[in-house]
Amino acid sequence: MLGAALSTPALARPVEPVTASDLDTLDLALAARTPLPLPLSSLTALPSESRAAAVDADFTGPIMVATQPDPDEALALNGDLPRRDYASFGEDVKAIKWELAAVAGYYTATNIPKLFKNPRWPTVQDEGWFGRSTNNVGVDKLAHSYSAYVISELLYARLKRKTGDAPGIEWTAAALASGIMLWSEAFDSIEPTSGWSWEDVTFNTLGAGFSVLRNAVPGLDRKLDFRLMIQPNEDIYTLNGKEHFRQQRYLFALKASGFEAFEKTPLRFVELHLGYRGDDFLNEDRAAGIVPKRHIFVGLGLNLRELLFKNARSRAGRAAGEVLDYFQPPYTAIHHDITE
Repeated sequence: MLGAALSTPALARPVEPVTASDLDTLDLALAARTPLPLPLSSLTALPSESRAAAVDADFTGPIMVATQPDPDEALALNGDLPRRDYASFGEDVKAIKWELAAVAGYYTATNIPKLFKNPRWPTVQDEGWFGRSTNNVGVDKLAHSYSAYVISELLYARLKRKTGDAPGIEWTAAALASGIMLWSEAFDSIEPTSGWSWEDVTFNTLGAGFSVLRNAVPGLDRKLDFRLMIQPNEDIYTLNGKEHFRQQRYLFALKASGFEAFEKTPLRFVELHLGYRGDDFLNEDRAAGIVPKRHIFVGLGLNLRELLFKNARSRAGRAAGEVLDYFQPPYTAIHHDITE
């Protein structure tokens, strides 16, 4: 009958022709003001008089519409889990327990040596913000913010796949990232030359918060990135001491490709950059009487993901495109200092 035929998803089998008996069923249902097992799209197959009556009728119950496949079935075909329609912090953590363990394990392993380098009772240290008298003129604060941001983005991406993009997962990812950074900060508190820094905690929170904003506002992730660019030196990258902070440039990239007006023009390969870097703040610079420099810069950059990996089909190509949302390769942008 009409109900059995039309309540089946459209992709399962075609809609059967409407018969005279089916029209009688429709008329009786309209007269009795009862819910119809009739998809709205199928009304186009009815005579104009019956179609008008169905549209104008004041139903006391809903019309059952089933013209698309079940979304959970579509997700299952893609290898993902069905979308959850609720937000549960515990279930979110359970869904990415191995990813969370890997990130937490990494930060634990890198901090464990501090337990064997003359540790002291946990202390609090006022590190300041971006002043010239601070150890790294604030670059280290942006490093904290960026680390929390990247961890949050990583956990969000895994949650999105594991939960079918359930609501609220961006908050779960940010909370877990902030927790990991607090754990790392606890190790800093036992170092003889360091301590627990509320300034660091503040920027950890800001980084995780930006991840929430970027993933909660529709389309913002296509328009705005928070990236790190490393300026190579004679060692390419210095891992120890203050030199690696001098090499780091943190920037926001506003991508023209994320705007409909530019997505089909050559401007889609161009980005606007706004960032911060420091210079002349090494110990030898200060000893020589050189005044530390704090530079806010602007510039233009190449959107390498749009240029090279927009339509990547391989897993490696897609991964490379994702990485370029977080790293700006050196020599792919022109920057100009607008301060100092």
